[in-house]
Amino acid sequence: MRVLYVTSEVFPYAKTGGLADVSAALPVALKELGIDIRVLVPGYQQALERVRDIKRTIPLGDPLGCGDVRLLETHLSHSDVPVWLVDCPQLYLRPGGLYQSQDGAEWLDNALRFALLNHVAAGIANEPGGWRPDLIHCNDWHAGLVPLLLSSEQSRPATLLTIHNLAYQGVFPVDELARLDLPPSAFETMEFYGKISFLKTGMALADAITTVSPNYANEIVTPEYGCGLEGLLQHRSPDLSGILNGADYRIWDPSTDPHLVCNYSSRSFAAKADCKRAIQAELGLNPVSNVPLVAFMSRLVHQKMPDVVLEALPDLIEDGMQFVLVAEGDAGYQAKFRELAVRYPGQVAVKIGYEEALGHRVLSGADMLLHPSRFEPCGLVPIYAMRYGTIPLVRRSGGMADTVTDATPETTREGTATGFSFENPTADELTVCIRRAVSLYGQPIAWRRLQSAAMRQDFSWQRSAAAYGDLYRSLTGTAALELPEPVIVQTDDLEKLTA
Repeated sequence: MRVLYVTSEVFPYAKTGGLADVSAALPVALKELGIDIRVLVPGYQQALERVRDIKRTIPLGDPLGCGDVRLLETHLSHSDVPVWLVDCPQLYLRPGGLYQSQDGAEWLDNALRFALLNHVAAGIANEPGGWRPDLIHCNDWHAGLVPLLLSSEQSRPATLLTIHNLAYQGVFPVDELARLDLPPSAFETMEFYGKISFLKTGMALADAITTVSPNYANEIVTPEYGCGLEGLLQHRSPDLSGILNGADYRIWDPSTDPHLVCNYSSRSFAAKADCKRAIQAELGLNPVSNVPLVAFMSRLVHQKMPDVVLEALPDLIEDGMQFVLVAEGDAGYQAKFRELAVRYPGQVAVKIGYEEALGHRVLSGADMLLHPSRFEPCGLVPIYAMRYGTIPLVRRSGGMADTVTDATPETTREGTATGFSFENPTADELTVCIRRAVSLYGQPIAWRRLQSAAMRQDFSWQRSAAAYGDLYRSLTGTAALELPEPVIVQTDDLEKLTA
């Protein structure tokens, strides 16, 4: 089976968050199952700077009037999975981020930039005599036009859309349609409250839809989490399923991690204390071992509750807790966390911007990972943290409900607890959650048992890849295998939702 995996980012070439990690690990796991998979991603400036081996160049002409376009073929790190970079200097060769300029503003031509990615994917599907996919796996809104572009083809590949975060929908003014070279009837499918939505388009036309955790798949059919698309998702619920993301333990494992000052494992754990001392020294924190060091490594956006964290922190820090932030996002939040570091020198460290190696060192040295979210599709960093013996503190939503077992008296006694969770996105509930964790931290034997249980969790990609493989085969008719369990919306629940 041939699969084209279309994504807006892939590690190590281009990364802003978990999508890049998924796009680097899942194709490798699928390749191990015998699937001929290739990754298609824009050739951003940072991607071209990181490429070390271009195997061949494939000219594609000028699909959207933005200058000559080429495919540059390389491969994923530590794998022979091909990566095709869409090289279009006018759209991708620019300083700044993948989606934003250096001042944090969205690129004004993002609709065109990602429409090109979709046109290239559709062109590959229709290339006579070339490598033609049996299925195109479209990720998030950036690849949402592929099903539309293929909708009129009599012989086309199957299409699968994965929603990594429903809140980001690729919504643009209607006048963008004029330069996207779409079918005349496109607006009927793309229309979204007087604008156009790339994500809605993919959701409406893809043969199947997945999300990145089973619980999130159930949440997004409700008004609370549906982001205005719950009606469409309810309609597509027979074709919607949740497949939990995995962790790439080739990269996220403290026993082999090259970024750490020393390695450790659940069986040889003493060196984690050395990692804590090292990160305290690196970030200018007081070199004390008997106070909890809590890390925050989420984007500084409303979803991740930085406002609530800022409200809760002062009392906790004054009680002795240390706090380190490695993140970027809203300028206002960045400024407030910097102010906190000035107010509490030696107890608070703030690093704006994400550095991969620093992220690894912080996870190894921290005692806890603070990862609250108003909604959380999956949550990869808490999964990584568990392998490092760093206990996640999360709001029970989306993938966090699927992966973190709250340390109640019962689960702690049974040895099944792996973290701490709370229900409502308030400072009071977050504070109670943190204080529960700090209390158990003061009981070394119980805390070590919790760390051991967390480190034993296995979220490797093999199980998730097998579920995707079954879904691929079901969509392409290559085997009579069952779909992952679909989201079931009971009739009475649906009546309530649509009342």
